[in-house]
Amino acid sequence: MSEIIDALDQLEREKNVSKELVMEAIERSLVAACERDYGKEVIVEAHMDRESGAITVIRKKEVVEEVENDVMQISLSEAKAMNSKYELGDFVEYPLESMEFGRIAAQKARSIIIQQIKEGERDAIYEKYACKEHDIVNGVVQRIVDNTIYINLDDRTETRLKENEQVRGEHYKVGDRIKLYVVEVKKPEKKDGKRKDGKDKKNSGGINIHVSRTHPELVKRLFENEIEEIQNGVVEIMGISRDAGSRSKLAVRSHDPNVDPVGACVGMAGARVNTIVDDLKGEKIDVIAWNEDPEVYIKNALSPSDVIWVQAYTEEQDGKQKKCARVVVPDDQLSLAIGKEGQNASLAAKLTGYKIDIKSESQARDLGMMIDDYDEDYDDNYEE
Repeated sequence: MSEIIDALDQLEREKNVSKELVMEAIERSLVAACERDYGKEVIVEAHMDRESGAITVIRKKEVVEEVENDVMQISLSEAKAMNSKYELGDFVEYPLESMEFGRIAAQKARSIIIQQIKEGERDAIYEKYACKEHDIVNGVVQRIVDNTIYINLDDRTETRLKENEQVRGEHYKVGDRIKLYVVEVKKPEKKDGKRKDGKDKKNSGGINIHVSRTHPELVKRLFENEIEEIQNGVVEIMGISRDAGSRSKLAVRSHDPNVDPVGACVGMAGARVNTIVDDLKGEKIDVIAWNEDPEVYIKNALSPSDVIWVQAYTEEQDGKQKKCARVVVPDDQLSLAIGKEGQNASLAAKLTGYKIDIKSESQARDLGMMIDDYDEDYDDNYEE
């Protein structure tokens, strides 16, 4: 059996396969083989020498006064006939020899080695991608089956982009490169116990790398990777809202009074933001200036619409304080402020955390809203 020891030593060095784990598994498999031959009640111990690989299998019987189970017990008189030193409660040991033991050991070693190598590879994949959670990875489309896109990442690790994580309107073909946001990385579940056939339950598959093209954080990470001022902390992303495939709003602030946060993100003639728009297959992006004054922030968030007046307030709803805002826009800007199917207003509400009620100037006057009181201060209030 020395060839098994040599192989295990090499695998432990090169593949990080635990030699001790394999040998313990071999010993358990030898015990199981004896139990199949002699019955579950048999008392058997198996040992594999850690240096030579020599196998020793011993069957044991307890010395008793009167035998009730001859599989597990031997009478005192019979034991003393073998050796006078035996007393009640001692165990008589019978060495078992079989050509099968070597074959069983070799088969089990092979099985465990393969399993260990697979588990080692899974662990390596997990360690690599666990630190990429909430980050972006690149991949290549390998195949598309039943609306699920199978993707090889740069190290040829495979993942799936499920239909609910795909952006409507984006279409891919085999060979296309794709950027993905890593939502979560999970190891396969450990399954304890036995199957119906008596074998150990196995882990359920490989590492699950949950990726997305719809997650709002994908947009955030693209800006963090592209914009130097965000990377060095001069510009900070304060919030994001997204209707994947159509429009996103990104709120930014500057920690340097000499740096315009919106300009830094948009770039000369839109060069910087257009790179990100290309990565998102044409999704529109509104980069707006964050402001600690909620009324200014709401006004900015409703871009590209002009805003005449904002009133932020709180009201009690269902026993909780809700943040609300009344907004007035020019008559010709109402549809722009609300957006197609309410998209612009919805994204602004998600971004700011305020429930926003938008009225045109004419509607506001018809309702008696006192917006004239704010006209004089409007320019001062909304200077950026």
